Amino acid sequence: MKSLLDRIARQALFRMDSERAHNLAIMALKSRMPLARPPQTSKRLKTIVGGMVFPNPLGMAAGFDKNAEAADGLLQLGFGFVECGTVTPKPQEGNPKPRLFRLEEDSALINRMGFNNDGIVAVRERIRSRAGRGGIVGVNIGANKDSTDRIADYEAGVRAFGDIASYLAINISSPNTAGLRSLQDRANLAELLHRVIETRNEVARLRRAPIPLFLKIAPDLTDAALADIADEALGKRIDGLIVSNTTLSRAGVTSRLAHETGGLSGQPLFERSTVILAKMRLLVGPAMPIIGVGGVCSTETALEKIRAGADLVQMYSGLIFGGTCLPGRILEEMSAFAQRENLTSLRQLRDTRVDEWAARHLD
Repeated sequence: MKSLLDRIARQALFRMDSERAHNLAIMALKSRMPLARPPQTSKRLKTIVGGMVFPNPLGMAAGFDKNAEAADGLLQLGFGFVECGTVTPKPQEGNPKPRLFRLEEDSALINRMGFNNDGIVAVRERIRSRAGRGGIVGVNIGANKDSTDRIADYEAGVRAFGDIASYLAINISSPNTAGLRSLQDRANLAELLHRVIETRNEVARLRRAPIPLFLKIAPDLTDAALADIADEALGKRIDGLIVSNTTLSRAGVTSRLAHETGGLSGQPLFERSTVILAKMRLLVGPAMPIIGVGGVCSTETALEKIRAGADLVQMYSGLIFGGTCLPGRILEEMSAFAQRENLTSLRQLRDTRVDEWAARHLD
């Protein structure tokens, strides 16, 4: 059940243009206003991934706080980690407006933002300025639309944030930058991973500490493409995967806005992204960390991602439709679930339905 604050905020924000409402939400979180009471959770939610100790497995996905302005406000809502970005080397405006659409009847969003962001110089300074405040804050990096060497853009992102981010996410799966998803093709991916890992290792030698590197993939991949990505991820020893980005599919969507171009997120993405998650878990085996994202909007959807193979989960659209109190409610209900099921850790739940999810057919 939504709180009174969430209901009032939703009514006010949903009367506005989607992007203006989003910017106001960022301003409120940036001010660190008390938008929700701190959740009461337990140590049962602690999760260790890639050498990082997460207080809980629920994170904010990239795309919400593109410019690292609201990380502290988001952590204050209870999130166990925040992923900022996508950040490109040069600032860019992104695609023409309107470019963000609410599909209220579907609890979904369609966006064609196009990596609008302030660029690595400005975002690096914001990340650097919060040093000492604690909390796990990752940075999602991408390539500029007009880049002549997109892999070099990812190398620049690694150099810019490799010494200050908690982890880095390589975003090659957005549908809103023409040709970007071709970097998921095996030959291109092999070169990309080789170069960014070499750059990461150079930065790590200077930092004297490893920086975890995750690869974010699309939910619209064939089984053959998933197998290729898994082989490259394992062969190059990348630290983990993020499954998945937004989809071009409109399966299950009823809104009149379904025709808008761009990536779909929210509840209709849950099944597709969870099937792809389970398939990747079977392909990469039990050791590689996977962050599950797509359609997380409740305690049960978050837990189901873990059952399907996720170590951590992220939300974005769920916060838009569920309000700022939703993360805390999910975490408190996760704690109650773990206690009720006598689980010392939610890791005990992982993979318990992976075969069932991987066997599902997608349209």
